[in-house]
Amino acid sequence: MRLTARNCVIAIAAALPLAAVYAHGQTTPETLEGLLAQPVQPTDVTAFQLQQYLSHRITPLPAPTSPTDWTAQQEKLRRHILDEVAFHGWSAAWVDSAPNFHQVGATESRNGYRVRKFLYEVVPGLQVTAYLYQPDNISGKVPAILNVIGHEPRGNAAEYEQKRCINFAKHGIIALSIGWVGFGELDLKGDAHDDAAALDLVGSNALGFFYLGMRRGLDYLGSLPQVDTTRLGVTGLSGGGWQTIVLSALDKRVAVMVEVAGFGSSSFNLTHPVDTDEIEENATDLNNGSDYPFLVAMRAPRPTLLIHNAEDDCCFRAALVKPDNYDRIKAWFSLYGKPGNLAWYESSDPSTHNYQLVNREHAYSFFAEHFHLPAITAEIPSSTEVKTPEDFAIGIPADNLTITGLARKLAASIERSAIPSDSSARNAWVSAQRDKLKDVTRYKPVSVEGAHIIGATKHMAIRTLSYRFDLSNGLSATGVRLKANDAGEDAPATIVLNDKGYHGAGVAVSSHVNRGEQVLAVDLIFNGFTRPQIPDPTDWETLTSTLGDRPLGLEAAQLLGVAHWLQENNAGRPVSIETDGIRSAVIAAVAAAIDPAAFSSVTSHHGMKSLSYLLDTPVAFRSAPDLFCLDLYKDFDIDSIAAIAAPVMIRNLEPVEEVPQR
Repeated sequence: MRLTARNCVIAIAAALPLAAVYAHGQTTPETLEGLLAQPVQPTDVTAFQLQQYLSHRITPLPAPTSPTDWTAQQEKLRRHILDEVAFHGWSAAWVDSAPNFHQVGATESRNGYRVRKFLYEVVPGLQVTAYLYQPDNISGKVPAILNVIGHEPRGNAAEYEQKRCINFAKHGIIALSIGWVGFGELDLKGDAHDDAAALDLVGSNALGFFYLGMRRGLDYLGSLPQVDTTRLGVTGLSGGGWQTIVLSALDKRVAVMVEVAGFGSSSFNLTHPVDTDEIEENATDLNNGSDYPFLVAMRAPRPTLLIHNAEDDCCFRAALVKPDNYDRIKAWFSLYGKPGNLAWYESSDPSTHNYQLVNREHAYSFFAEHFHLPAITAEIPSSTEVKTPEDFAIGIPADNLTITGLARKLAASIERSAIPSDSSARNAWVSAQRDKLKDVTRYKPVSVEGAHIIGATKHMAIRTLSYRFDLSNGLSATGVRLKANDAGEDAPATIVLNDKGYHGAGVAVSSHVNRGEQVLAVDLIFNGFTRPQIPDPTDWETLTSTLGDRPLGLEAAQLLGVAHWLQENNAGRPVSIETDGIRSAVIAAVAAAIDPAAFSSVTSHHGMKSLSYLLDTPVAFRSAPDLFCLDLYKDFDIDSIAAIAAPVMIRNLEPVEEVPQR
C-alpha cells in the first residue's frame, strides 16, 4: 500500500480502539468499531429484570373453596382459553367440523391386534398421519387412549411410542397414535413449529392449530362405535406431555391422563427459559390469566398422573417442577374427596428424558386402575413387532398444505378498510387505528427514571457517554451517545437503531457525527447488548407474549421513552431516528405511529415494503420474533402504519430483497 498521510492516520486509529477519529475530526465506521463494541449491561441483568417484570404478570391460582365453586371456575377458564386464546381468529366452521379420517392402505393383522394407517385433516388441505391399534376381539365397548408424540425425530415410529400402543391394544384398549407436524414423515419445509408464528401474524393464534390437531384425534376415538366414551385417555412424552395436559384440561371427555416431562409453571419457566423454547409451549396469551398449574387443577377430580424424570437432560426435571405442578394442586383434588386421583411418579430408571419401560409400566397400571380393567404390572414384550420408520410410512400428499402455506392462505383472505382521503374521515381513521395499534402491540408508555452513565471516552475529536436507561416498568435499554468535540450544544440529535445492535451501527453513527450531529445508538430490550440471552433471546420473547405482553410493544415503548428523555436533555429540540434492518424499521414506525410528536423524521434502511415479506420470503421466526405479533398483519401493513404516523415522514431506503440474518 502506498504510504500517505491519510493511510497513516487510519492505521493509527485502527491501532487505538478508543481513537474514533482521523484527520479533521471525521470518523469512519471502522474507527468507531471499538467504541460501539462494548456492552453496557450483562445479559444476566436483562434476564433478571425480565424475570422480575414478568413474574408480576403471573396470575395466582385461586384458593379452592368448594367443589361447586371450582367446577364453575373450571368451565369459565376453559371457555376463556379456548374461545379467547386458542381459537382467536380461527374459522368457527373449522373449529366445529367433524373429524375427517381416511384409511391409507390395507389393515395389518398382528399378534392379537391390528393396525390401520390414516391421514386426517387438521384444517382443509392440511393432513396429518395417524395409526390406530385395535384389539382383535372386542366385546362390548372398550377404553381408548390418544397417544400424542413430542419433538421426536422419528415421529410415530419411535420405539417407545409403538411399544406403548401395542401394549394398550394387547390389554384390550384401542390406541390412536397421531402425528405432529415437523416430525417423522411430517418433517417438511414449512412445517417447523417456529413456522406457526406466521399464523399469529395473520391473526389466528398458533395455539389453535396445535390444539385442533390433537383434538381431532380425540374426536375420532369418540366417534368409534366400539369405544366407551366415558373411558377416554391421553398420554405423551415431552411435547406430547404438553399436549396431554393442555388437551386433558380443556376437554372434559378425557377421563384419565398420564403426562411425562411435558410442562412447568410460569414461575419455573422464567428461571429455566430454555426448558420451554417451543412456540406452542409459550403460545400467545396462553398463560395470561391462567398458568400450567391451573390446567392440572382443572383436571380435578379426574385421574391424573404426572411423571417427571429425576435427572432429566431435556426439560422439566422432577424436583424442580413438583412443588408447583403437584404439591400445590393436591388440595383441589381433595375438595372432591379424591386426593389419590392426582398421582406423581419420579423416574430414576433411567432418570433422563424418557418414556421407557418403567415409565410405561406406571402408565399401564394407572390407566388399568382407573379404567376398571384387570391390573397391569408388567409390559408384554413386543420388540419384534416394532416397525422401522420406512415400514411405518404412510405417504404425505404432494399438495398437502404446510403451516407456512396455511398462513399464506389465511393472509390472502385478509381485508382491510382503505385509508380515507377526506381529511375529517382520515383524522377519525387515524385516531381509531392508533388505538387499535396500541391494543395489538399491548403498548404501555414508559419513561426514563434513571439515565446512568456507565462509561465515557474523550479522545482526539470525539466524546462518548455510555448509558443504562432504567425505565418506569423495571426494564432497561442501553445506548452510546456520541458527539464531536466541536459540535454545538444545540446540535441536532438522532437515535440510531440497528437489527445487529448498536455495535453494527457504525455506518449510520459515523455519517451523523461527521455532519456535526449528536447520535444516540440504542439497544432496546431483546436487541444487541440488551438481550437477556445469547445468542438467541427468543425464549424470553415468547414468555413475554404468553404472559400477555408483546415484545414489539415493549420495544416501541422503550424507544419512545428514550426519545422523550433525549428531547428533554437537548433543549426540547426534535429527535430524528435512523434504522437499519426489518425489525428496527417496524419498531420505529410503530413508535412514530403511536406518538408522532416524538420524532421529526424516521429514515429506515433495508426495511420491508410490506409485512407480507415475512410470509413470502419467508423470514425465520427466530430472526425477528417481535414482528410475528398476533394480529399485526391482519390489521396493519407498513403503509397504514406510516399513514398513522403522519405528519412524521417515514422513508424506506434500499428495501430488503433477501432474508435478514440476526
